[in-house]
Amino acid sequence: MPRRLYSCTPSRLNTWLDCRRRYRFTYLDRPQPAKGPAWAHNSVGASVHNALAGWWREPYERRTPLTAAILLTNGWITEGFRDGEQSAQWLGRARDLVSGYVATLDPSDDPVGVERTVATRTKVIAVSGRIDRLDRRGDELVVVDYKTGRRPLTQDDARSSLALAIYAIAASRMMRTPCYSVELHHLPTGEIVEWRHTDDTLRRHLSRAEEMAVEAADADERYRAALSDVPAPRSGSGAGTAGRTPPRTPRPQADGPLQPAASGRATAVSAELDDLFAPSPGPICGWCDFRRHCPEGQAVAQERRPWDGLAD
Repeated sequence: MPRRLYSCTPSRLNTWLDCRRRYRFTYLDRPQPAKGPAWAHNSVGASVHNALAGWWREPYERRTPLTAAILLTNGWITEGFRDGEQSAQWLGRARDLVSGYVATLDPSDDPVGVERTVATRTKVIAVSGRIDRLDRRGDELVVVDYKTGRRPLTQDDARSSLALAIYAIAASRMMRTPCYSVELHHLPTGEIVEWRHTDDTLRRHLSRAEEMAVEAADADERYRAALSDVPAPRSGSGAGTAGRTPPRTPRPQADGPLQPAASGRATAVSAELDDLFAPSPGPICGWCDFRRHCPEGQAVAQERRPWDGLAD
């Protein structure tokens, strides 16, 4: 039988590459283990992205810096901030970001797509994702990605981005228009970092995505097989009860990884899955949504407060 295509996004592939335990918690375990609190820097980023998308949907005469500021204010997300004062402070900073950025744009230069979902497939994967903005420059398309983080960007960030390369490939195939250039627009500094791919570099990114997909798909299958082998507890002797119940999905434990079920066989299965989805402990663990379920992550990185990702 032909192998089923691995359906994914660039984010899913990058999660597999970064930490297999986080991949399991995010995409496989159901119910999903409880996440930590929302991050304030994610609230800023989402608010800015939403405002910029809404700005392009406005009629031409309303595409002004003031409109961008109003959209940002009306859609402001308050989760993750230390208090109302910090939220208000960042609302003001974010208003300045979006209004200053749109002042550099030509409001008559309509993008090909805003928050546009693109997709493509190979013999191995069916991959999709959402582009912040897709421009047309001459006879080509350009992928534009907004960035609001405090870290300055380099050309290597654009060159090495799997997501941007996948977006370029998918947009080109869907619209039958060449797409080689990808851009990172860093709103805090106003800097635009560009990288122009070639057919070879795009092909290498796609090949890399397929390699990760094969590994992740194999792990997914082993995960499902392991859980299906867990014997369900026998029911009581009451009338009308069946002899077996469906296998239980993993449930979070307060002091460690998930355990599939409470039985000797389940313990062995849990050990097998913990080995298959081993963590990758490092400084990034302090920012992980699932840190509370990962002893290895707790041991190597200090827990971050929800607002620690904001610039000073």
